[in-house]
Amino acid sequence: MKTKAVDPIQTTTYEMAGITNKKKSKKEKKAKKDKRKRNNEIECDRVDTDIDDSVFTKSKTDSSPDVQDRDDNSNHEKKKDKKKSKKKGKKKSKTSKRNSEDEPNNETNGNDSAIESSGGGRLVASSAIEFYDDDLKKKAKKRQKLTTDDNLTSCCNKDADNQTQLEEVLEKQRSKSKKKKRHRNDVDGDGDEAENEEKQERRDKVKQRDELDKVLIPDNKRNHSLTLLLFYQYIEPEWDDEIYERMLRDIQKIGTSLELTGRMRCAKEGLNCTLTGTHSNILEYTKALRQLRPTDFCNTEFKLTTDLPLAQKFGELKVLKVVEIVRYGLEGQKAPPIQQYSGVHLEPKHYHKKLAESNTVIIDVRNHYEAAIGRFVPPTKENSGGEKDATTTRTEGPKWIDPKMRKSTEFPAWLDKEETKQMMKGKQVLMYCTGGIRCERASALLKYKMETDETVKDLGIKGVFQLQGGIDKYFKEFPDGGYWQGKNYVFDKRFAHAPPKIDGELHGRVGDKEEEHDSKVSTNTSAMGRCESCYKPWDMYRGKRRCPTCGVPSLICKDCFLADKQGRKKLGKEVRCDLCVEQRVFSKRQYREKDERFIQDYESKMTAKGLLLPNAAAGYSENEKEGIAPNPKGITRLVLKNMCRKNMTEGALLEALPGITHIVWGTQRNRKNPSAEPIFTGMGWVEMATPEDAAKAVVKNNQLKLFGRTTGIAFQAPDGKDIWPPSNSRVV
Repeated sequence: MKTKAVDPIQTTTYEMAGITNKKKSKKEKKAKKDKRKRNNEIECDRVDTDIDDSVFTKSKTDSSPDVQDRDDNSNHEKKKDKKKSKKKGKKKSKTSKRNSEDEPNNETNGNDSAIESSGGGRLVASSAIEFYDDDLKKKAKKRQKLTTDDNLTSCCNKDADNQTQLEEVLEKQRSKSKKKKRHRNDVDGDGDEAENEEKQERRDKVKQRDELDKVLIPDNKRNHSLTLLLFYQYIEPEWDDEIYERMLRDIQKIGTSLELTGRMRCAKEGLNCTLTGTHSNILEYTKALRQLRPTDFCNTEFKLTTDLPLAQKFGELKVLKVVEIVRYGLEGQKAPPIQQYSGVHLEPKHYHKKLAESNTVIIDVRNHYEAAIGRFVPPTKENSGGEKDATTTRTEGPKWIDPKMRKSTEFPAWLDKEETKQMMKGKQVLMYCTGGIRCERASALLKYKMETDETVKDLGIKGVFQLQGGIDKYFKEFPDGGYWQGKNYVFDKRFAHAPPKIDGELHGRVGDKEEEHDSKVSTNTSAMGRCESCYKPWDMYRGKRRCPTCGVPSLICKDCFLADKQGRKKLGKEVRCDLCVEQRVFSKRQYREKDERFIQDYESKMTAKGLLLPNAAAGYSENEKEGIAPNPKGITRLVLKNMCRKNMTEGALLEALPGITHIVWGTQRNRKNPSAEPIFTGMGWVEMATPEDAAKAVVKNNQLKLFGRTTGIAFQAPDGKDIWPPSNSRVV
């Protein structure tokens, strides 16, 4: 094959022509830039708004090179603008992500600051890690992000095969890093550069390893992606039977479909919920509830706490069918209408100001064991820090009151005590609780008495106010705690928590050994409660131990708890709650008799005044007035609770409830002596001869006394899983 000879002169001319073309292109680019600057200056001087349109038409008609250059320049500018807008968009998306972590829904924006007492259906949200240390917050946020690596996504399943794949990936990466390190040691070079490269590679490998290890660690120990929802809603007038049964079915269906867990206390008077789930599912639930009953839930305030660890998730969803959404013993006609008598709802900012006013009493409507670990400490003359009138004295300043209740049913009787009335005389009354629901009934009861009871009318109470949203919302408004000291007891998996800012400082203090930092935090987080065994400061309720006499949660420190568990120290019956010690209550029977007497005396007094109608006279249907409870489904099976375990017999039960045909006693295995007979639990089931007999028995619910115990009686239809009634349970 012959090849053509290449002329070297010709190639050099081609190369020279290419160089000159490059130079020309550079000159043209410079000229275009100069023209672009001039055009921009001219356009900036013009004020006419139609200039863009005129330039656009000229670019279409003119074919001059200047105009074409201008078109090229404008296209070039458009490309630049697009790049800038993309960069801005990325920045905005980052900031929006940050904002979405703090304010997860657009509905929360602008509503948290000022919400009227009447309100519109609204969300009040806050993050559980908002005030964490930056490093801890970054770690928590990283754990929420799904890994994008293909190796990770392919190995994220929980099967055993995938676990082995993960281990193989880890081993491969570790072996590669070892080989690279050996290779580096063999190669001669600059020592400093090699060390820096080695450190950087180590960091990269640690990051990769951490991401892989996250897959092996259970989610409930690492992921802060849980959202907690708290809300309540009273309904007036109450739902009828048909709507009530439909609501029970619907809220159960919605909750299970959205995989929510927690408690829903549903009564004819309303709904009280504490739920956990993913943020999106929680928001869907609030929307579904408003769509289900728009008129009932249009003004409901939904309080959300985001970024909680999955370990604080409830185990299951429970829909509880109850008479009252908060048990006050004020069901039916006993309860004053909330819409008519409710106290003035104050937002946290206004309530905070009221706490500092003189001639004020602050009533803690919670139970005593809740108030023992944290409460509002109103400012006195020394610590208020504001201007004070020379005429005011310390005794006239705000005063905090603890009713010392074990349960809310004691509140009506406490409110009627003479010493309580004297404390409220001539003062304005402020009330607060955890979420606001207990204040609704409490404030309505006090205002009802102010209008109907002569002994309360003469007290000259200047007003009744309550904290809108409770302590939970107050913490969202005052993250440093405001006038709050100690911890807030809650009925979810958090158990108790400090104000968000102080809680963040406590988490940031982990591993920090600086004394200055510890001294700053300790002043705000000193424990207000005391261990019931050793009396040292303590504020964490842990374990399932309760007071052996009254049954409230026991406040036991870690050392005493472990000593009891290991057998070094026994927490016997002498270790009781501080209320039982103060009131000298030594047994369950003594407490029960004292409590029943206290409430019965109050009810008989109110009935005599005509302020409290007896159960058989008002708030019940015609059948109930005649001693028959409504039983439209014709249920003949009943469940009995709170029976005396020592003295209850078949004969006593037959005498108290005529018409029983079958009895099934609730028993459990004797753990101490498995070969012995099972132990009676105080619970049982009976089959009645007719639905009428069953209805007559249910009317005696919480009124029938057997061996000094009030018996609970309720309808319970057979579930169809077992044969009912059992043939061996027939009464002879």
